[in-house]
Amino acid sequence: MLWLSELLMQHHELETFEQLKVVVKERGQQGERFFRMDVRPPFNDTPEDWEGRLEAAFTAH
Repeated sequence: MLWLSELLMQHHELETFEQLKVVVKERGQQGERFFRMDVRPPFNDTPEDWEGRLEAAFTAH
């Protein structure tokens, strides 16, 4: 299971929400089956509907 908090700790180089979406999408494509969003992304450009956008990125193949 992929936890958003763990992903953020593993990728300190991320500076924007858009960069985070790319990483989330890649992990989904690599075969992760479950994704839990346990924290709000700490980026200035994080949109209000961030959960839906990350879920969409994770499930896009």
